[in-house]
Amino acid sequence: MHPHHVKLKKGKEVSLQRKHPWVFSGAIQSLPKSLTDGDLVDVLSFDNTYLATGHFQGGGSIAVRVISFEKREINQLFWNEKIANAYTFRQNLQFLTSDTNTFRLIHGEGDGVPGLIVDIYNDVAVIQCHSIGVHLAADMISEAIAIQFKHSIGTIYLRGRDTLPEQYSTTVMDSFLIGNKEETTVSENGIKFKINVITGQKTGFFLDQRENRKLVGEYSENKTVLNCFCYTGGFSLYALYHGALSVDSVDISQKAVDLMEENVILNGFAEKHKGYCANVMQFLHDPEIPQYDIVIVDPPAFAKSLHKRHNAVQAYKRLNVLALKKVKNTGYLFTFSCSQVVGTQLFYDTIVAAGMEAGKKIRVVKSLSQGPDHPINLFHPEGHYLKGLMLYVEN
Repeated sequence: MHPHHVKLKKGKEVSLQRKHPWVFSGAIQSLPKSLTDGDLVDVLSFDNTYLATGHFQGGGSIAVRVISFEKREINQLFWNEKIANAYTFRQNLQFLTSDTNTFRLIHGEGDGVPGLIVDIYNDVAVIQCHSIGVHLAADMISEAIAIQFKHSIGTIYLRGRDTLPEQYSTTVMDSFLIGNKEETTVSENGIKFKINVITGQKTGFFLDQRENRKLVGEYSENKTVLNCFCYTGGFSLYALYHGALSVDSVDISQKAVDLMEENVILNGFAEKHKGYCANVMQFLHDPEIPQYDIVIVDPPAFAKSLHKRHNAVQAYKRLNVLALKKVKNTGYLFTFSCSQVVGTQLFYDTIVAAGMEAGKKIRVVKSLSQGPDHPINLFHPEGHYLKGLMLYVEN
């Protein structure tokens, strides 16, 4: 099937010439009447010069997500090459180690496929769709994963119901494309985690924090640690694995806390760990809660759109004021934001405001970001969503 043609307004081809992978609806001169969401389209300039091929999706500001800047057929071979290229990139980074069998294989625009996430959990792959075009290509993507991993992946699970636009929530179902294994156990730097690909948040785990978890671990020996918004205990387990004296973990989800407790037991650290199902802000407000050598604050995205950014910034500030007050003299705060609309400078400025209000002496030890298996396309700076700071805190 030949792609439809979408023509841009005069002068609107510049972003594609600069290899940015989004075409905004306001840049389009004309759309074919027969075009439906998920269709492949060739994007043409005002003078009919070919620019890119992508998936069309109406109803939002991004009308086309570009999957190729070369004129070619989007077939099984295309997807085989995308998966193989992504795998080679991670191999070249020496990211696939003997004690780690979980990583992100495809990270949307960072791997040249906007709308597609693929996470590998030992013998299970999860495809998560953020565009209907990718969802329609899921069988070919699944086949490409099976070809790349041969016999090491026995289950491929498709998710998209929570990440596609609302109009698809009743028509798109999450499903097993290959196999039917719902739970698996992964190893990340020798630490074991139970993963449930159906009930877990995102695709089952937060793989983007791997390098930052390792960093926390390196500073945790003989330390007391508080992990806020702990989910299934990633930072907590790294701290325990590296010799923390004790770790307290807090999350508002009882389901997450239960799974974290399982992970703690799985790794043999139950006697040094306490899990709390609680609202983090209320927990940090509690005068009975002691100070810790290390405090980690890794909240969910407080803002998913620009018009919610101001409220998000205020929430980040309040949270970090409370967190800083729970850090012992000469201790550390690891603080993060995964809100894409809160940029690096704005996040930094927010932490500055929190530091002033908390009345502490604070030094920046490191700026932190997402792991290398969540690459940022040089031409798509919006892909840099995870911001973090490691702070040294004195009274």
